[in-house]
Amino acid sequence: MKRTGPTNIHLRLLISRLKKKARENNADIWHRVAEMLAKPRRQRIAVNISKINKYTKPGDTVVVPGKVLASGTLDHEVVVAAWAFSQKAYEKISKKGECLSIDELVERNPRGSNVKIIA
Repeated sequence: MKRTGPTNIHLRLLISRLKKKARENNADIWHRVAEMLAKPRRQRIAVNISKINKYTKPGDTVVVPGKVLASGTLDHEVVVAAWAFSQKAYEKISKKGECLSIDELVERNPRGSNVKIIA
């Protein structure tokens, strides 16, 4: 069978924009994020807030190529960009830090410097 990739049009557009930005800015991080988002839905990444809290320091910027879930607490300020947030996760992160879409993060930081991928 032919591999078709994601059927969600918004996800397909995001993947193509990430690949384009990776080429334009010589930023391998966006190409890696695009590859992770292109995986089948059953292999897509889901990250809890506790994992973000464990692997970040205050002021870090993190990208999650999948969904952020609400289990755990956030002790410090962090900027999190993700494909999707659960409602509770969005509320918890907004209290301590900032939630962004991946597109917004790419516009802010096209080179992807000082951005961690948490998967």
